[in-house]
Amino acid sequence: MKILLFGKQGQVGYELQRALRPLGHIVALDRNGHDSLCGDLADTQGIASTIARVRPDVIVNAAAHTAVDRAESEADLAFAINATAPDVMAQEAAKLGSLLIHYSTDYIFDGSGARPWRETDTPAPLNTYGRSKLAGEQAIQASGCQHLILRTSWVYGKHGHNFVKTVLRLAQERQSLAMVADQIGAPTGARLIADVTAKALATAIHQRQSGIYHLAASGETSWHGYATFIVEQARANGLQLATERIEPVASSAFPTPAQRPANSRLDTGKLQRQFALHLPPWQEGVSQLIKELTGISA
Repeated sequence: MKILLFGKQGQVGYELQRALRPLGHIVALDRNGHDSLCGDLADTQGIASTIARVRPDVIVNAAAHTAVDRAESEADLAFAINATAPDVMAQEAAKLGSLLIHYSTDYIFDGSGARPWRETDTPAPLNTYGRSKLAGEQAIQASGCQHLILRTSWVYGKHGHNFVKTVLRLAQERQSLAMVADQIGAPTGARLIADVTAKALATAIHQRQSGIYHLAASGETSWHGYATFIVEQARANGLQLATERIEPVASSAFPTPAQRPANSRLDTGKLQRQFALHLPPWQEGVSQLIKELTGISA
């Protein structure tokens, strides 16, 4: 099996190179590309040419414009990367009969209510990033190609920048932290996303399955609860921290260009039933990452 991976330097892309390796030959690209292959999603002609040249059995799109606030001022770029490029990938996948795996986000929903969002719920994004990701989903579905769209949330990983690393850095510098307590979701590790992707790919490609699935760790927390757990785990692993208290605050305490959804819960029942999966509690992956990071620090 030949797998073409876009976004190899991202948090998820980094883990996918490990998780997908047993399934076949991987051609992994970042924005710079290599060997005249294009990995820059803003260059749609280059992306189309690359897919036609590689002729993969599976295309995995782990690249995206994920700067949520910046997307408000550079909407054209966000839509080019998050909507137009996936559309091109889907059209090329349809020509080749390839499977396209694409990652989306809880930000396609408006964050209302308190129950976890299901795949059948009506999208209503609050910001440009969410609208661009929804447009990408819709283009893939309209293409007729075989596809798996995996919506996830609150992604973290050992590779790249994320909330866990930010909290660990701030907790070593400041006695007090303020964290948003009225946004609820499930921190989801890039390693978990990659492992689930590999399992779903192996099943879907043989059974010709397509669809949208929600993928997140089990359980839920707020950013305040998340930060509190990070600090507790870091101390338990011997890291010396300055932080003595973490204050819960409302989202309004941190005005941002892009509005965030208050409810980022995702119902993962469909994914677990379809692919016979068990998704672990969010604390498990975060705890493991902190052990790795504090080990490096020590």
